[in-house]
Amino acid sequence: MYFTQPYLRTIFFVSLFSLSPLTQANSVACFNTNIGNFCIELFETQTPITTANFYSYINNEAFTNGIFHRSEPDFVIQAGGFKVISNTEGTSLAPVETLTPIVNEFKISNTRGTVAMAKVSGNPDSATSQWFVNLADNSANLDNQNGGFTVFGRVLFDGMNVIDTIGNLPLTNLDPKQGLTKVPTISADGTQIVPVMISAIHITNTSGVFSDNTLNFAVDAGSAGLLDVSLRLIEDSPNIVFELNPSSITPIQALPENGATYSSLEGTLIIPSVMIDSTTVVTNVLMELTDANSFQFTLISMEQAN
Repeated sequence: MYFTQPYLRTIFFVSLFSLSPLTQANSVACFNTNIGNFCIELFETQTPITTANFYSYINNEAFTNGIFHRSEPDFVIQAGGFKVISNTEGTSLAPVETLTPIVNEFKISNTRGTVAMAKVSGNPDSATSQWFVNLADNSANLDNQNGGFTVFGRVLFDGMNVIDTIGNLPLTNLDPKQGLTKVPTISADGTQIVPVMISAIHITNTSGVFSDNTLNFAVDAGSAGLLDVSLRLIEDSPNIVFELNPSSITPIQALPENGATYSSLEGTLIIPSVMIDSTTVVTNVLMELTDANSFQFTLISMEQAN
């Protein structure tokens, strides 16, 4: 069933957030916390070692019941180091059991909203479980320290509202013996101290991501080859029209299993699935090339995922 109702067309171009100059749509990890939810697109193509490492910690539930254990206002918030442990004696904080350190894969700048790995000072290849979100453009600093801090994802949609809220919480000296001296807490009135805790993480595999008026995906473009591309929304009424950003075109070695396909003979672009906000995926997105000179595509139809 094709959905052409105005509200679905509206949701397709209203779900926005700032975009760094990256085009590959990858898996999206959505985090549920006790202060709100946010999603991270994981840059599997650009940083395969780092994202595989991150998946390992997600899969072994090292991050489930984890906390944001460090906040540096206007700089970063950090997680992945500690989690809440419950037993018959109550609850306590324990360090996350770490895996073997990974090789540094610095390629992408530490701009606002990007997610990067923490590591030991003076050792570029020392990242394990701890990660942070850049609250500001920290490229001048973090891109040039310790071999550069590996950015492996970006916060999507309206997730930075939650991240900024965490960054503005009061800080508590929770456990100086474990180095937990700047823990963002929801309540710190002397009787109850509640850190920001991750209760669940959900992974969504999608062909494309739509954010900040930009649709990013990998495509089999026929004779043009396999490409990462970005389409920019240029019109939303009466038709939804996207235009190819030529500077975004990047050749790739292999197409993801759910990659898009373009038929130059028919002038049609089919994207199997597109994530447009933290809970909504549209499928079977069909576009038609309506201006060959500037590579403009008009949305013809799409379906809503079950």
